[in-house]
Amino acid sequence: MYLKTLTISAGSKVIREITFRKGINLIVDSSEGQITGNSVGKTTVLKLIDFCFGASKKNIWEDPESKKEVYKLVKDHLESNEIIVFLCLTDNLDNPDAREITIERNFLSRNKIIRRINDEDVIEDEFEPKLTELIFPDHTAEKPSFRQIISHNIRYKDLSINNTLRTLDRYTSDAEYETLHLFLLGIEFDNGNRKQELLQKIKQETTFKGRLEKLQTRSAFEAAISLIEEEIKQLDIKKSNLNLNENLEAELNELNGVKYQITRVASEINRLNIRREIIIENQNQLSKDQFNVDVDQLELIYEQATNKIGSIQKTFEELVEYHNKMIKEKVRFITNELPELKSSLSSYESQLSSLRLKERELTNSISKSGSFEELELLISELNEKHNKRGRYQNTITQLLEVEENIKKFSEELNDIDEELFSDDFENSLKVQLNKFNIHFSTISDFLYDEKYALKYDIIRNRRGQKLCKFSAFNTNFSSGKKQGEISCFDIAYTVFADEENIPCLHFLLNDKKELMHDNQLMKIAELVNKLDIQFVASILKDKLPDELNNPEYFIVELSEEDKLFRIEGK
Repeated sequence: MYLKTLTISAGSKVIREITFRKGINLIVDSSEGQITGNSVGKTTVLKLIDFCFGASKKNIWEDPESKKEVYKLVKDHLESNEIIVFLCLTDNLDNPDAREITIERNFLSRNKIIRRINDEDVIEDEFEPKLTELIFPDHTAEKPSFRQIISHNIRYKDLSINNTLRTLDRYTSDAEYETLHLFLLGIEFDNGNRKQELLQKIKQETTFKGRLEKLQTRSAFEAAISLIEEEIKQLDIKKSNLNLNENLEAELNELNGVKYQITRVASEINRLNIRREIIIENQNQLSKDQFNVDVDQLELIYEQATNKIGSIQKTFEELVEYHNKMIKEKVRFITNELPELKSSLSSYESQLSSLRLKERELTNSISKSGSFEELELLISELNEKHNKRGRYQNTITQLLEVEENIKKFSEELNDIDEELFSDDFENSLKVQLNKFNIHFSTISDFLYDEKYALKYDIIRNRRGQKLCKFSAFNTNFSSGKKQGEISCFDIAYTVFADEENIPCLHFLLNDKKELMHDNQLMKIAELVNKLDIQFVASILKDKLPDELNNPEYFIVELSEEDKLFRIEGK
């Protein structure tokens, strides 16, 4: 798919229409005497395209250096004037009858929101799946997500500008990158989704096990129970020697049994509550990536961290929207146990109420029969022993359950890894990697007189689980140029994908290309013009090499007097 047009309008009034071409597409800031060229809107063009593909609207008006700072003039203008952004894609720029995809969005909320694909209103949950269906029709798995697949095509944030392969947020796991990069290489790995689920479940069960074993291991609890049972036996012998009447003895035994059951049921309620809390904690961590359920407070904390750590570029809500589909799917897998837990808790709580009522009845009956000081002491000590035994036995039961879950999940994960790291699979991967590297090294040699290549390593994460991790390197083993490596990778991937009949976007969005050397920028222009790849770059006009300082290559020219949204003309 190619970019065809981007239209910004307010009602029937077109504020700006940008027409794209094959090859080099320059978004130019021609402001006189401007040092940075900030605020005229050249990067905003890239953000608007990203917005049409599902990015957060906040990207448009938030200051990337400080998320607390908002360009209020822009935000108010977009909302109060009900600005609409319309993006048109096409399969072929040279064929007016080629298939097109249109995306239309505005910046309002609730019943005033506009979110359309091909003139059809689409709810938020169906937006990305619909785009996936249209652009990547053969991709039916949940992972990688649509936003993950296109992440290397849209580079205007520091993370994607400075990283060739790791283009997602800083919280993305190696397992997710593994699934994404295998997909990009055209490697069939249907179990990518399931592998990520299993890794998450093992993490959750391991956390639960760690809490249960905070004081002692299972073997220590088992040893303690053996000693407690012997102590209970000795106390029962002492009690039997008191020669109490038969009814009192029977009621005491029944009371002990009831107390034991109360302990077991209470411990089970506690276990279920712990498991529910862990699930909710995981849900909150995935949904908000913080432990505080207050979204506003989370966002404030995150923004404070951003001020202190310059490399963090995403707000919490950006993260949520950026991985909206991914997070919802993970939350679904994590929380599908909650209804059953709720039902079990209700049942156990009802049982506990009945047991406590029985305990009161027996206690009242025994107290009416009279008691002795020694008997009361024995009963108190026996109750304590029974309660402790019940707690320990319940902990052992929980540990056995969680260990069985970890074993079951790990065995399934091992089965998946056997497929992933089999000789046949690895041979297929090497074949695809070699095909890609032919293009990667050829293009990098043309642009930089250096040969880059993609490699993979089999690594183990902190839990010892195997993963396939990809990285780019300079075959001359020199430091190379990261900006050049990124451009070479993106161009090479488009050529490779076409060769392998892998659906892909044929445009590359790039910011801050004034940082690139003139010679390399000219070579990129020459290469993408030849390959029919759209290379859309924002740049200061006075930083352009003379050969590219030509309106023929400009798709929009902005300035302090003519900013993108033309607010200054109101």
